[in-house]
Amino acid sequence: MSDITLVIGNKSYSSWSLRPWLALRHAGIDFTEVVVPLRRPETKAEILRHNPAGKVPVLKHGALTVWDSLAICEYANELRPDAGLWPDDRAARAVARAVAAEMHSGFQDLRQNCFMDLRQERRSEARLKAAAGDAARVQTLWRECRERFGAGGPFLFGRFTIADCMYAPVATRFRTWGFELDAAASAYVDAVYGHPAMRDWLAGAAAEPWVIEYDMG
Repeated sequence: MSDITLVIGNKSYSSWSLRPWLALRHAGIDFTEVVVPLRRPETKAEILRHNPAGKVPVLKHGALTVWDSLAICEYANELRPDAGLWPDDRAARAVARAVAAEMHSGFQDLRQNCFMDLRQERRSEARLKAAAGDAARVQTLWRECRERFGAGGPFLFGRFTIADCMYAPVATRFRTWGFELDAAASAYVDAVYGHPAMRDWLAGAAAEPWVIEYDMG
């Protein structure tokens, strides 16, 4: 059994859990997965057992606890620097970190209106309209990263990096909610869905017994 544990929410809905899960899997880091079903009477108490901040994901490595998605991704990079979780080039690496940080702290309209849901398609013109500005910004970021740094592969900086981990849930939102995407964004979403770790996450989500009924009003 691994001495690393990653505590996550439902794979169908927990966008923040997906991000470090992908980083750990892509880096080849062995870990034990603990799923805490969200929006249930026992959820809060169960998460607090693992994280006093009351949120998932949480990584535990011996006596160490790391309780933020981007921080966990960075820790994965520290554990496996040879996995290439950041670009090699200094300029590309700086942009990748800026892009990841923008996702970490921004895009509130997209988050609030178009939640992650891997179990069913969602359609709402009002929600799409409310998130349109964020969706446009995301596509601009993706296009600029691909044009400047993407020559080595299908991802934002060519090979798969933490930047892709941060935007993978956005790729799912774009499909779930039926956003109209330009050709570059559509190709990038396909690349994210084709990553082996992402395919495993999607299979895990499909097998989950829990369903959250969201208010679409």
